[in-house]
Amino acid sequence: MLSAAVEAGTGVALMVVPGFVVRVVLGYALPDSGVAVARLAGVGLLSLGMACWPGRSGISPSTVTALFTYNLLAAVYLGYLKVGACAVHALFVVLLARPAYDRVSIGKRNSS
Repeated sequence: MLSAAVEAGTGVALMVVPGFVVRVVLGYALPDSGVAVARLAGVGLLSLGMACWPGRSGISPSTVTALFTYNLLAAVYLGYLKVGACAVHALFVVLLARPAYDRVSIGKRNSS
């Protein structure tokens, strides 16, 4: 739930104040041409957060897998860019690794 909330919050922030978010996360000013792309990324992050928010039936295996995959790839890419925000994503990867593994394993057992 924490990861979904962070992604949704970041998405809203990117839609509202894209220049500020990019400056904080990446450490440089966003060119005018990047505003539309940043806002579109915000829409995607908000959608990811909403799609992964736990419902009445709990958290599905695909939800955990989606958040784990997103955070893993974000951590790797931001680490490649040498951006400190990769630590937040790496923390979520560590926190989601076991639940993702468990959910996938349970899903495989149930489908057999």
